[in-house]
Amino acid sequence: MITGIVTFLTIVAIIGSILYGRRLIKTEKTDAVFGNPEKAKGGIHWVVVGSSFLLLSWLYYSWDIAKSLYPKSANELCQVAKVTESLLSLKYLFPIEERQHKSTAVIERETVNIATYISDIKNDSDLKNQDKEKFIGILNKTQAMLPSLTNEKYLESETVSIVDELTVRINELTEKFPKDSYPSLSEEEKSKRTESLKKQQGWGATGMEVPPIPETKVGLKFHAASQELAAISDEFFEARNHNPEYLKKSGEIFDEIKEYKDGLNESQELETRYIKEIKKLNQRIEYASIFPPSTLIGLEKSIRAFDKVQRDEQGSIRTKDIFLFPAGTIVASGPTCAEDGPGRWLPKPSDTFRIFGDLLKPSVGFKMVPMLWYEMMGVNRIVGFILPDWIADILPGKYPVHTSDAKVEPNFKSKVLNVVTGEFETFKIPVPSGHIWDSFLRVFLGLMLGIIFGVPLGIFMGLNRFAKGFFDPLVELYRPVPPLAWAPLVITVFGIDNVGKVFLLFMVAFSIMIISARAGASGTHLSKIHAAHSLGASKWQIIREVIFPNSLPEILTGIRVAVGMCWGTLVAAEFLAGTTGIGFVENVARKYMQYEVIWITIFVMGMLGLIFDVTIRKIIDKTIPWRGKG
Repeated sequence: MITGIVTFLTIVAIIGSILYGRRLIKTEKTDAVFGNPEKAKGGIHWVVVGSSFLLLSWLYYSWDIAKSLYPKSANELCQVAKVTESLLSLKYLFPIEERQHKSTAVIERETVNIATYISDIKNDSDLKNQDKEKFIGILNKTQAMLPSLTNEKYLESETVSIVDELTVRINELTEKFPKDSYPSLSEEEKSKRTESLKKQQGWGATGMEVPPIPETKVGLKFHAASQELAAISDEFFEARNHNPEYLKKSGEIFDEIKEYKDGLNESQELETRYIKEIKKLNQRIEYASIFPPSTLIGLEKSIRAFDKVQRDEQGSIRTKDIFLFPAGTIVASGPTCAEDGPGRWLPKPSDTFRIFGDLLKPSVGFKMVPMLWYEMMGVNRIVGFILPDWIADILPGKYPVHTSDAKVEPNFKSKVLNVVTGEFETFKIPVPSGHIWDSFLRVFLGLMLGIIFGVPLGIFMGLNRFAKGFFDPLVELYRPVPPLAWAPLVITVFGIDNVGKVFLLFMVAFSIMIISARAGASGTHLSKIHAAHSLGASKWQIIREVIFPNSLPEILTGIRVAVGMCWGTLVAAEFLAGTTGIGFVENVARKYMQYEVIWITIFVMGMLGLIFDVTIRKIIDKTIPWRGKG
């Protein structure tokens, strides 16, 4: 229901935004030249169109629209798939799914194989003449054995009776299938079906699984037909055309193969290989369903007739499959069914957000840790984290010593130590926690450290030849190395806790910020520096008032680049080592093939990256409004 409403609102948003955009174009100035940055400003309605189109595509190709509008459509397609699967093995016997009869194809293929083997054996100089004669003799007997399967005079009447009986059963099924009275269930069968349906979960309730028990009358009809067809198929393939003439000739061939093989020793690898290939050829003929060309004419007609009837009976099911299940459908494998197409690897938004909601709860979470929650933390712990312990150490005096009656009287120095270590009682405040917060904090800390150390050094390198010459080789030596190459070493040195991950992110952001700040500092217009000198500005004033403002566009652009690099590096680092974070969640979900969780992590990373980027863009608009207007 909710998905249907969202789909409707999304379509309305797309149409409304497009109409608004077309009307707005008519009111804009027509004299604005091409390339004017002002023409790219605004356009929130086009953002709505793009976002809505993305959401609509997700709803459509994940089959969530089908699930919302027709929740039982997957179950009905499951029953149709069962019929398709049951028919498939029978249809492959005839030129329905293939170009020729299976018997013809097998005979044609094995005749070519026999001729190829004979040619290879004759031309193999490593074989003895007596072995060549033996192999060629067996192959000629195999070729001579084929007519015993294709000649009607050798066909047993019992086999003909079985084929005729199966043909009659398919014809009867073809007549019954379109009727509303089919299938006729006893009261006991109806009761069992009702009980089974009560236990069956809906589509999507068990992940990607499709409920297999038929839920509608049309589905029940296809389910019953699939069971009858499966039984007919099993009986047909059990009744192979193994007539006495074939059994006699094939028995002689297999006995001859066994006798020859038993006489070989371990050193005769070539002979062993040839006799095994000849045996495999005869086994393929034995297991193939080869019949005389006219024996299965009636069976083929009955299968074609039923196939046409069942296609006609699909009716609205086929329409739903065409329009609401793009690029795939529901397939059956025995009694179970599954999604085959984008709906298999592209989770439905309804399932994704439901699972995401569960992962946010501290009672569920992921590996006992919620994705994003909060915990009440005392202010004393925050104070103890911020203030260094040496503040108490540098105070004059000594820490208290216990008295003879085992009492410790605190003094001023010990009280200060309690403050800087957080060992005091105070009120609590809510503090974020969870996988998302851990990843966010790691990226934020690594990025901030990279900015704090990288920007001053980059400006210094852009203004001083010593700094450029001294630090440039060091930076350029490690900057081209992919972060993943550093990850094992950094994690080995600093461990798998937050220090190693934050340091790795610092390395990524540090080099980017150095390059950005250096490019900004060295690209400052010389006329502006001369003007500042002529006004009596000092070196620090020139750096603060001229060089740094002119470097800001490059620095802020570098921050945007560093954010993306840090997120990619963090996920890789959490893949390698970690017990919390978005990368850890995705890595575990990948091992257990939890596609919905994987897509949740991708979505979360994208949203966090977008929040970072939008924030930086707002900072750019506020701090360097002159950009593009000079």
